[in-house]
Amino acid sequence: MKDSVAEEHLYLGFSHKYRDSIFPLHTSISLFLLSYCDCKLFKIFLVPTGEDVDDQFVTKNLLGDLEVHLISRCQLPVIVQSCCLPAVVVKDGKFCRAGLSVVLRHIIQKTYEADPSKKDVLELLGFKKTCLKACAEVSQWTRLCEISIPLAVEGFLTASPEHCQTIPPDILQLERKLGEPVRVHNDDKIRRQKLQQQKAGAKAAVPVLGKEATEEGKTVEMHEHPLPSLELSIAFSKLLVQEVSDAANREAAHIRRTKNSDLPLLDHVFAEGLYFTLADIVLLPCIHQFLVSSIKQGKNLVNLPLISSWYRRVQEVPGVKKAAGKCNMALLQLPELMSAPEEQLQDFSSVPDELEEENEDSNFIGGPRPTMTKLMENGIEAKFSPHPCPSWTLDWTNLPSAVNPGEGKMSRDRALRKQQQLNNLVAAVTKLTKPGDVIVDFCSGGGHVGIVLAHMMPSCQVVLIENKELSLIRAKDRSDELGLNNIWFIQANLDYFHGTFNIGVALHACGVATDMVIEHCIKSRAAFVISPCCYGFIQNTVKFKYPRSHQFKEILSYKEHMILCRFADQTAVQLPPERRLIEHNQLK
Repeated sequence: MKDSVAEEHLYLGFSHKYRDSIFPLHTSISLFLLSYCDCKLFKIFLVPTGEDVDDQFVTKNLLGDLEVHLISRCQLPVIVQSCCLPAVVVKDGKFCRAGLSVVLRHIIQKTYEADPSKKDVLELLGFKKTCLKACAEVSQWTRLCEISIPLAVEGFLTASPEHCQTIPPDILQLERKLGEPVRVHNDDKIRRQKLQQQKAGAKAAVPVLGKEATEEGKTVEMHEHPLPSLELSIAFSKLLVQEVSDAANREAAHIRRTKNSDLPLLDHVFAEGLYFTLADIVLLPCIHQFLVSSIKQGKNLVNLPLISSWYRRVQEVPGVKKAAGKCNMALLQLPELMSAPEEQLQDFSSVPDELEEENEDSNFIGGPRPTMTKLMENGIEAKFSPHPCPSWTLDWTNLPSAVNPGEGKMSRDRALRKQQQLNNLVAAVTKLTKPGDVIVDFCSGGGHVGIVLAHMMPSCQVVLIENKELSLIRAKDRSDELGLNNIWFIQANLDYFHGTFNIGVALHACGVATDMVIEHCIKSRAAFVISPCCYGFIQNTVKFKYPRSHQFKEILSYKEHMILCRFADQTAVQLPPERRLIEHNQLK
């Protein structure tokens, strides 16, 4: 194990204990991951929502072998007070990671960095290390795992008996997801193996763990459990660091000639497909509490055969039962469930799935020209105003090199354009600010805006909020080089920042993110200076439906609005000469 790993502080919310879990469930999930990873790299603080919490009761009875400390919210570092929990902060108090997915991914990465032999821990991040990386505002899967399921279970547990008779829609959503075909890297190869297995009538022997003896120096008790599933065989062979035999991999000639469209689909083994990932870690404490409560109330789980199978299967993963034991989580031994007749199943069609666009508009003609004409006929035209600060510019030649956007790893031409953009944005912010203001740079990327603002306005506090870790680390490196003391860095979805601020800025917040920033600023009664981009990425989300303005809603359908967004996303110089005039005339 590597030495001299910097200690970080992990802050977890604590509202109450219910049965064998700590609430909110985000805290139970975080503690379960720490136990699964056997991670002792963080100094853990519980932040009670109330004042009547017994310190000794919490530390001795709730957290197994993890050392924890209680801390009141007013004692939290100021940067953490601005964020939703869980949150992790480095010692200097300037860099904070907030939100469940960001914190869990960080725990995994730090565990592996400290001990590279723990490759199984790194594998929790999945293929290309992207498991739960997309923010909940745009990824329905991240939202389901990180927000919807924990909240649904907490609501189910606290509801009165008459209000918890039905299965929460988000639980049914997970059941449906587990029934969808799996798409994985190289899935055509696995699907051909499955076809060969089906034609041969073979049954895969999958190793099932008996006792949780997976530590070094101990043996793993295994026995053959015949299951007709190639997916199970592949999933568990990876978990046990085994390979499926070459004989199983060899394909017959007629199998190789089979079209991809004729190959059998793959079934779920774990939440995201064939392999055990962070998503399973997040879901297990939630589904466990839901199942415990359902069984106690005498509910029939016949509507949830896939969730029940998944729950049993997760327990077979090396380390899961041991981690659950450390967290005082007594896993259930569920019987095999057969699906109920279709007429007895709760109607899954009522469960929201992918966001559906509006129905086809029978009057829709198509193309940007009719849409622009329609707007102009209703008195809506684009109007251009003169530049508010035409002579204002930053003296780039006399600024430190680390302030220059070229230091953020970009081409010379792009850095020049970025300088021009920063001239405009900083000029507008300068007119709004006064000493002591808090300026938040949303979707900050590598800190091109925030670093310039922090350097030019030392009397203001600047906060950079960005979901991508590497971009924010680059920004902090540049800030450290400049010796800036008035700047914070928060890796989080912007929804997880709830601090007070005076001015919000965003340069090129892509698509829907611009609307999210504007909404956040309006709710906080803050001024904002925003330059949007990537209109073509705008689409309906859980939070927003388009068109957003009342005026546009009365004139344009969703599809017409999307055509307009995609048209606005084009640059004239990229178009053929005959198209440039069309775009120019349409936008006049």
